[in-house]
Amino acid sequence: MTKRVLVVDDDPVQRRLLEETIKRLGFDVRTAASGEQAVAILEGPERTSIALVLLDLVMSGLDGMGVLDRLGTKPNMPPIIVQTAHGSIDTAIQAMRAGAADFVVKPASPERLEVSIRSALKIEALAVEIVRIKKKVEGTLTFADLIVQGDAMARVIQLGKRAAASNIPVLIEGESGVGKELIARAIQGESERAGRPFITVNCGAIPENLVESILFGHEKGSFTGATDKRIGKFQEADGGTLFLDEVGELPLEAQVKLLRALQEGEIDPVGSKKPVKVNFRLISATNRDMIQQVKDGKFREDLYYRLNVFPIWVPPLRERIGDVPELAAHFLARFAAEEGKRVGSLSDDAIRLLTSYSWPGNVRQLENAVFRSVVLADGPVIGIDEFPQIAAHVEGFQAAIPAAPSTLQKQPAYTGPALLGAEATVPQTVSVASGTAGARNSLGISAIDEAGEIRTLEAMEADMIRLALGRYRGHMTEVAKRLKIGRSTLYRKMQDYGLEPHAS
Repeated sequence: MTKRVLVVDDDPVQRRLLEETIKRLGFDVRTAASGEQAVAILEGPERTSIALVLLDLVMSGLDGMGVLDRLGTKPNMPPIIVQTAHGSIDTAIQAMRAGAADFVVKPASPERLEVSIRSALKIEALAVEIVRIKKKVEGTLTFADLIVQGDAMARVIQLGKRAAASNIPVLIEGESGVGKELIARAIQGESERAGRPFITVNCGAIPENLVESILFGHEKGSFTGATDKRIGKFQEADGGTLFLDEVGELPLEAQVKLLRALQEGEIDPVGSKKPVKVNFRLISATNRDMIQQVKDGKFREDLYYRLNVFPIWVPPLRERIGDVPELAAHFLARFAAEEGKRVGSLSDDAIRLLTSYSWPGNVRQLENAVFRSVVLADGPVIGIDEFPQIAAHVEGFQAAIPAAPSTLQKQPAYTGPALLGAEATVPQTVSVASGTAGARNSLGISAIDEAGEIRTLEAMEADMIRLALGRYRGHMTEVAKRLKIGRSTLYRKMQDYGLEPHAS
């Protein structure tokens, strides 16, 4: 999705020049002829479409500093780059303190504008991601922090906010990878338990013989191997939220104790003589058809109705394809930072490709696809070529196969004894003179002696050391590094094999 820049300047000629320049850089442009108009745009419904503001400081009426004073420190405002004809340090410092992300001196070159705009957008994307991660860790993530654009998720958010206002058990249903855990975290973040422990348990990943111990805890000596007392996940979640992911995978024996915990608000640790009271909010999630699980006798009917008090269905990504561009941009910012790549955006063709795919693996598959594209990217913009696996499944798109790396010039075929790691050609090495007849004047290390027998490991190791000494001209540190052994080990082996270091 092309990002939109708001250009604020009361000079119509300058405004037009900036508009054309920014369009050539690949951005959409919205213009404002005054500070008052800019404030109206940024405080109105158009705010969500503006990714960045290019603001002139000197204007009649409400000037640039006035706009910064009103909007610069407000939450959820786009980054603001100020432009001034006065290149004084004092002006820049004053603007930055008021909330500007950067400044340019008029007339700014297209190259300087591009660097400033792309840097500000990248920093903003990373700042938003850092805030989201921090909220997730602190248990204060809300529905406003989730990336949702279309109407398909509106019902989910509406139900989630209602669930957050109560302590009612919630069952989140949906395909694998749709983001059920994020919905659960947002429910806690908007509830009175925000900031309290959020304990996640993947019920399908717990060994069956350890389910009770992990969930409810155990006393010391209650079974073989129980050398210490351990509190379970229910007690860890005391005062907060317990999220049981893939709850349909719980064994029937554990389901009985879970039912008691829900009914009585207390648990029985393994080996304990008395129950333990716990105060927790339970949110469950599953990608299975729970009704069918009940019919098949794999899940207790009474427990199902205790969990399914407030069901929330999360639609798959193919039913909310409008979320794909924003999700892809979110993952792109994160992975570009993690990989240290100068990748800033997705091309329009790449966006069309991603929104034309059905995403059977949902958000998790999109996340992995963007990760792979960042690793493959060689430039600042990711295109179709970075999504070869996706393009292969979408009609009308074709990813170019990257050129193969240049190959080394082939060496002459070797007709002597078989060499380790060699087939028709010999790797480029240096000639090594040695006392071993099979290795003398060869380009590699012989695996077979003149009698046709396999040589000993000691003889081959001695030849390898001779080869390295000749290759690196007797530099012992480099030889030891290449052979991945210590210098003392190298000297000892040379002494054992009767070798002398070459002169530097």
